[in-house]
Amino acid sequence: MKRTKIELEFILRASPKILYKFLVLPECLVRWFCDSVDITADEFTFEWDGDEEIAKLIDDIEEERLRFVWEDSEPDEYLEFRMYKSGVTNETVLEITDFCDEGDEDTQADLWNSQISKLKKETGG
Repeated sequence: MKRTKIELEFILRASPKILYKFLVLPECLVRWFCDSVDITADEFTFEWDGDEEIAKLIDDIEEERLRFVWEDSEPDEYLEFRMYKSGVTNETVLEITDFCDEGDEDTQADLWNSQISKLKKETGG
């Protein structure tokens, strides 16, 4: 099955500093992203409904960008979080780049919308 890249953008009230913590700290990740996570060096073992997935953190620019590569992903695929302050509105913009099977773009976007809704509640909007 062909894979496709999706790019999503969300506006949050939390600063990039707070948002960054919710993307890298286990106690924050379990509040919005996964059921549990174990971090060893640059390897994140995420668990959802008893299933584990391993991602390696390959790029980490604090309060700016995180890029993960899933253990079983295609060579050019990754999950990326970019965050920055909008110069116009002073709100934090979170950009997510992810990959999914062609035809599943709407389902994947819905999943991210649900996850980011939880993240917004946890970070104050």
